[in-house]
Amino acid sequence: MTRDWPATMPEATSIWLAGRSIEEVECVIADIAGVARGKAMPAKKFTSMGRTFLPISIFFQTITGGYPEFDMPEYYAEADLTLTPDYSTARAAPWAEDVTIQVIHDLTRRDGEPVGLAPRNVLKRVLALYAAEGWRPVVAPELEFYLTERNVDPDYPVSPPVGRTGRKRVGRQAYSIAAVDEYGPIIDDIYDFAEAQGLEIDTVLQEGGAGQLEINLNHGDPLDLADQVFMFKRTIREAALKHDCYATFMAKPMENEPGSAMHLHQSVVEATTGRNVFSEADGSPSKLFFGFLAGQQTHLTSVVALLAPYVNSYRRLVPQGAAPINLEWGNDNRSVGLRAPIASPEARRVENRVGGMDCNPYLAIAGCLACGYLGMKNGLQPRPAYDGNAYTLPHALPRSLIDALELLETHSALQDALGREFCALYASVKRHEYEEFFQVISPWEREHLLLNV
Repeated sequence: MTRDWPATMPEATSIWLAGRSIEEVECVIADIAGVARGKAMPAKKFTSMGRTFLPISIFFQTITGGYPEFDMPEYYAEADLTLTPDYSTARAAPWAEDVTIQVIHDLTRRDGEPVGLAPRNVLKRVLALYAAEGWRPVVAPELEFYLTERNVDPDYPVSPPVGRTGRKRVGRQAYSIAAVDEYGPIIDDIYDFAEAQGLEIDTVLQEGGAGQLEINLNHGDPLDLADQVFMFKRTIREAALKHDCYATFMAKPMENEPGSAMHLHQSVVEATTGRNVFSEADGSPSKLFFGFLAGQQTHLTSVVALLAPYVNSYRRLVPQGAAPINLEWGNDNRSVGLRAPIASPEARRVENRVGGMDCNPYLAIAGCLACGYLGMKNGLQPRPAYDGNAYTLPHALPRSLIDALELLETHSALQDALGREFCALYASVKRHEYEEFFQVISPWEREHLLLNV
């Protein structure tokens, strides 16, 4: 490690330290689910040690802690991977008792080859495709989540927490300032934690569900924004726990409330000039804009497994569920899967509304951008813009995780873009989770089948 690495830290981290000595360093990576894994150590050890390692098996672990069968010698040997710190991601962990810095690491094999199974490297692989064309994608995620009461028994449904009024919030209060104020102390801590880490919040608003909030992030580099979402999830959870409640990013945590999405605004600029290639010189939409849109319409169903990675995810993507059920596009139309917001030519973009907040941000962003890239490269044309209520159109997205995986496994061009080894591993992990889910007998089955069939 570089002994003078604190001098290279982001400004926000240096300001937060304010002359204090770093006591602990967390070396973190995102696994397939987007869960933070790694090692924590005293700062002196981090500075003095050489290389550090993690076993490749961390990428084979399911969300329940299981391991599927997978034909790879490194898997059975649990071969070590080398961690390399990305010091630009060094951020405070302001909730920790000790003065702690968290640093996202990249992973390589012992010969220096990037590990294609690592979600951060999957996104880098897609960004390299854009760079080869002289393009640079720009994204802005919107993060929806629920605050809930503590739920220590998974057999019981979750419910919104009691706010400052002493009452539980009810749903259907979108954009209510009073509803945001209800959880003011939690939001204040989210702001404070975010400022300490240099995570820039654009806006905070009340969404349609009871206790459901949305945080919008400023647009920027896809890798940096994926890093921010990865860290924001932990930040929001820690702020909620400080106030004796939970923050959940499940796609559909409550039966009668809307699901939580990660809407993704996407545009592409020239790498050298920063000009938005989605607009012509006269301000009209460009062929590349329509190609990007068409790429999403044509290919996005095959990456829905990355945008909706769990059985629960598909409970959100249902008719009348306040989430898209198809890939129509429209100008300023929130009922479609692909929305073109009102914007100046310089800010012309495509908002993908399909992804759930339960996604791994690296993989979701990589999948969406890969689809747009294929559309731009192949000069595809989208269907005409849809002006009506797209919720009334036929359901055109995969209805289950298995359906979505089958589409990913048979799409050669997307597998090439994302990495074939990664796609094979991802499908194996998700199929294992799917089978685990079907070993559980639900309350619905006991209620309606036990004595009636």
